[in-house]
Amino acid sequence: MAIQSPASPWWSRERHLARRPFLTARGRIKTALRSWFEAEGFTEVECPALQVSPGNEAHLHAFATDLVGPDGNVRRRYLHTSPEFTAKKLLAAGETRIFDFARVFRNREGGPLHQPEFTLLEWYRAEEPYERLMEDCAALLRLAAATTGIDAFRWRGKTCDPVAEPERLSVAAAFERHAGVRLLDTLTDDPAAPDRDALAAQASAAGYRVVADDSWTDIYSRILVQSVEPNLGTARATILCEYPVCEAALSRPVARDPRVAERFELYACGVELANAFGELTDPVEQRRRFEEEMAIKQAIYGERYPIDEDFLTALAQMPAASGIALGFERLVLLASGARSIEDVVWAPVV
Repeated sequence: MAIQSPASPWWSRERHLARRPFLTARGRIKTALRSWFEAEGFTEVECPALQVSPGNEAHLHAFATDLVGPDGNVRRRYLHTSPEFTAKKLLAAGETRIFDFARVFRNREGGPLHQPEFTLLEWYRAEEPYERLMEDCAALLRLAAATTGIDAFRWRGKTCDPVAEPERLSVAAAFERHAGVRLLDTLTDDPAAPDRDALAAQASAAGYRVVADDSWTDIYSRILVQSVEPNLGTARATILCEYPVCEAALSRPVARDPRVAERFELYACGVELANAFGELTDPVEQRRRFEEEMAIKQAIYGERYPIDEDFLTALAQMPAASGIALGFERLVLLASGARSIEDVVWAPVV
């Protein structure tokens, strides 16, 4: 376990020596994963961090900077929260299987599972269903565990077998199992307008706090965080899939039920490891969703980020694809037996 004394900076010899086994495990896991992707026919790419837009999700917060040209012209730029926009432009350019160990930046984040600068392992498969990414996740969990020789992932009293086939569980089934809430009953034919009152009534009856100005998303998120997520990925990993469309801004609807989307998240020991999409390629619908997200951001935080018009243009040329972002440090944390994300980052941001 790393030494956390305020008098002992991360670069002190004593503390570095305590963290070094986790850091060398990080290197071995990265090498193993890179080899796996190359064997699968993927090309490693490097997406630039400076972007016109850092992403358009309401609750993600970016770092802003100014790009000054040789003529002194100043343009606002952002450090990306994900390499997604650039990666999709590369798919539009003709790439078919790509991955990136991307350094990304998110403001207002910290704690045992968060750093403001971290690594997202992001990969895309053109013309392949998002269920293929579920198979990838199972393979990478097994590979990470085999690389370190660990027999189980453990985190805060929870244990997960990384070799066992992950459970596939819909969000609706998880809400009913862990919270006694019938989520599908609150979704309407208009994906942008779920029934807030129906969810509020069910949540109140189940004992959750609901206040008058709570939106549908507020109530949904409260139930997800309090009752669903802590129970995921115990004994074996969980693939939580088929999110409500209003909670999946970058994914396409499920063909058999357009109220839910081709989105899944991977959990182990209650820790979210990855977020995947069957990618939306309709630029008109994507613009609508971005504008809706930015209106929410403006209302809550008093700011909004620009929309990357070049991305929307590329989206119209992009093939059908599936993509996923995996928190690399979180995977290393579980596969190495570390106790905090700071243990698996060479130089933590403090």
